[in-house]
Amino acid sequence: MIDKHTVLILTDRGLRHQQAALSAAPSVLDVAVLRKPSRQEVLRRLPEFEFLISERSGRIDAGMIAAGKNLRLIQRLGSLTHDIDLDAARAACVPVCAWPVRTCILVAEHVVMQMLALTKRLVGVTAAALEAGKWGPPSGRTDEDTFAYNWSDQENIGGICGKTVGILGFGEIGAELARRLRGFAPAASLYHKRHRLPQPAEVELGLTYAARNRLLAQSDFLCNLLPYSPETDLSLDAGSLARMKPTSCLISCGSGAVIDEPSLAEALRAGRLAGAAIDTYEWEPIRPDNPLLSLARDPGMNVLLTPHTAAGTPLAGGIERKQDYDNILRLLRGEPLLHRVA
Repeated sequence: MIDKHTVLILTDRGLRHQQAALSAAPSVLDVAVLRKPSRQEVLRRLPEFEFLISERSGRIDAGMIAAGKNLRLIQRLGSLTHDIDLDAARAACVPVCAWPVRTCILVAEHVVMQMLALTKRLVGVTAAALEAGKWGPPSGRTDEDTFAYNWSDQENIGGICGKTVGILGFGEIGAELARRLRGFAPAASLYHKRHRLPQPAEVELGLTYAARNRLLAQSDFLCNLLPYSPETDLSLDAGSLARMKPTSCLISCGSGAVIDEPSLAEALRAGRLAGAAIDTYEWEPIRPDNPLLSLARDPGMNVLLTPHTAAGTPLAGGIERKQDYDNILRLLRGEPLLHRVA
């Protein structure tokens, strides 16, 4: 029997994601998963493993690296490495790589699309464009001096530039979103998470930390990326929504059960919010009695619903999770590592 190479995955994600990672592992690897382990448990287990994969976040300090006396590679799934002691890894001659998570990048792109769709009032203007013959004077053939700008007299069309974007719940998706926002020149990009980022990471990502209530009150676009937990369950409730400006928009690609959907629908109907774009829901597939559905059917309400597709269409054969192990296989074959940071 051929001995397998040992891999430890540290994650805070649920069983479904853990099983996907285990199912994708190549046959030459013996993989163990620890969810939210204590530091002492990690220290105790690390000597057993050759490879350490940390999913999205979680401190890996000098003591852990020293405990991993057989470590040959540390890999972070994601782009954030501020909580890995890179100097200690270099001193121990253990390479560190940051492997891009395609689904996180796709969700960040989707959030940008949601913001643009709301501020450009895409649902309403698309409906207006389809109503040929209803608007204004007879049509004329356009040239450089002949055109009918905004012929349907749309109002409140804007952009991201000069607006304040707030990111509620900051992890790997939030980091990818922050990077993409910089090109839109927002007035400010605020974020809130339980444990504040170190200042160098904030500077790198162009972010300013804000307390939760300040984030709610100041954001022109509030981007909910909160994961599900007992603490976040329906936490974006009527009281939270009331703290937002009536000119602001709510964007959500976090856990569906974070938002109190009836309260959100009521805030939109009453004009206490300018729009909402939602990709995840408390009940999925979305139930016919969801109060957001009728609003989304009304072009004047500026509500955009997508069917939990922000992360794109899964690649066939579980390729995305299989790629988590590519650098391990490269190292075993003696090939250069990809996305190396130390």
